[in-house]
Amino acid sequence: SDAISSVAYATQEILFILILAGTSATTYALPIAIGIVSLLGIVVVSYRQTIKAYPGGGGAYIVAHENLGAAAGLIAASALLIDYVLTVSVSIAAGMDALASLNEAFRPVAVEMAVGLVAVVALINLRGMKESGTIFAIPTYAFIGTLATAILVVLVKILFHGGNPLVAGAPRDHVTAVQGVTLFLILRAFANGCTAMTGVEAVSNGVQAFKSPAPENANKTLLAMALILGSLFLGVTLIARHLGFVPSENNTIPSQLGAEAFGAGSPLFAFLQIMTAGILVLAANTAFADFPRLAAILARDGYLPRVFHARGNRLVFSYGIIVLSALASVLIIVFNAQTTRLIPLYALGVFIGFTLSQAGMVRHWRHERGESWVRKAITNGVGATATLIVAIVILLAKFTEGAWLITIVLPVIAFATWLVGRFYGRVRRNLFVTPEAVFDLKPAGTSYVPVVVPIEDINLATVMALGSACERTRDVRAVHVMVDPDHPSTVPERWASQFPNIRLVVIDSPFRTVADPIANYVEELAHTPPYEVQVLLPVLEVRHRYERPLVNQPLRQQADERLGDRHRDVRRLGLEHPEV
Repeated sequence: SDAISSVAYATQEILFILILAGTSATTYALPIAIGIVSLLGIVVVSYRQTIKAYPGGGGAYIVAHENLGAAAGLIAASALLIDYVLTVSVSIAAGMDALASLNEAFRPVAVEMAVGLVAVVALINLRGMKESGTIFAIPTYAFIGTLATAILVVLVKILFHGGNPLVAGAPRDHVTAVQGVTLFLILRAFANGCTAMTGVEAVSNGVQAFKSPAPENANKTLLAMALILGSLFLGVTLIARHLGFVPSENNTIPSQLGAEAFGAGSPLFAFLQIMTAGILVLAANTAFADFPRLAAILARDGYLPRVFHARGNRLVFSYGIIVLSALASVLIIVFNAQTTRLIPLYALGVFIGFTLSQAGMVRHWRHERGESWVRKAITNGVGATATLIVAIVILLAKFTEGAWLITIVLPVIAFATWLVGRFYGRVRRNLFVTPEAVFDLKPAGTSYVPVVVPIEDINLATVMALGSACERTRDVRAVHVMVDPDHPSTVPERWASQFPNIRLVVIDSPFRTVADPIANYVEELAHTPPYEVQVLLPVLEVRHRYERPLVNQPLRQQADERLGDRHRDVRRLGLEHPEV
């Protein structure tokens, strides 16, 4: 839905630029659309190779980070994060345009409705409601079927009356030329139309979601999606050019096409507009799946605060969902839910991601040197070159219309993630404990109350926390939760040799939460003599206040949520490392 939904506004955005040069300029709409579809074919061929090379999911961040280095990976990740935020704001705003085309009464309350829709989609995702494939497929297939039917009906009408759909017609509304037809105008229109390609990378990002054999099924889906997208985009542009449709926010190009095919007051026309709004909301929902996942991957790799990798009670990445909804809502409010004002911000980040991903694949094939690696490298090289050229065109053509903002925000985000990565790298170095080190810690306190110490990794904080626990009681229990089967922990393997006198309890958490398994274990201990349990959480003290959000939050917050109704005796033990 993310890619196909762009048909709802891509042609319109091309025409918004061309009509600045008057009637004659709309002739260029079809050649521009053909150029964009050709570019789509290049990108699809390139991404089909990415899917085969990265069957576990080959997003631009992963491919660029592994093959081009951390800097390229962070730039790609920043571009994707911006793209996901804009996907929500643009899709919801375009959905308001579709509803306003059905009834102009929606326009005055477009901002309020758009923000409300963002909140509803965020709430659904926060509750962890697993979407039903059947229910979510209805708007997508209904939109495809209804729009394709409208295109065919209008084409038949044109041919039946002896017309030639390849001939451009005069605009139906009066158009005043404010400038001449120039190469720069054509490039601006092309840059606007490239929004049709947003969402193409979604399939390669989520290969692991497909049935086995996943790469083959993902490639079939990518090809089918590209054929549907290209056909609908060309069909809408062809008819809009021939019949002289003039775009407006209260009468979009798809709505004019639907009125021409079914009649403005017909049930089918209303159905097309509602399904258009529906698929655009689904496109926004796609970003609510991808943004938190990418943020969690970045947090796992140490480039975002670790709270983004923590799952909430509903087993979703709550912080990513909240941040995405907040940023998208701000954009909708600032740009008054106007799609045309948001579009200049949109495509640049997408094509930067395309370019870095395909350049990374060239490096991947050169390193692997497997079967037909030269042909594969050339294919991805062509894709990287084409998308780089388009990114430059978009930057130049849309710079004064808002793309300049992306040139500021993207490096700032990339630099911020680099700073976060440097902080976590310093923490890891300061807390590092060699695997060969053996700690002769023995529980030697005067109490027999069990002390539970949650263990995430074996480091200096672990050693200091266990040392404090051993001074308190004769019953120390380290608890380690296995939360990520894709990245198995080495703690159980190292424990027996490094802490021979302290027992380790390993809990497998298939739902990838930490606090609940520990809390359940604590509750079980509390029901046995001496009917009391102490939990000791190691806490890092940092130099600066602005570094505090980067440490301690996930486990402490989850513990507060899970054990908040129980008595807690919290003491600051003053465990400080001089370098942290």
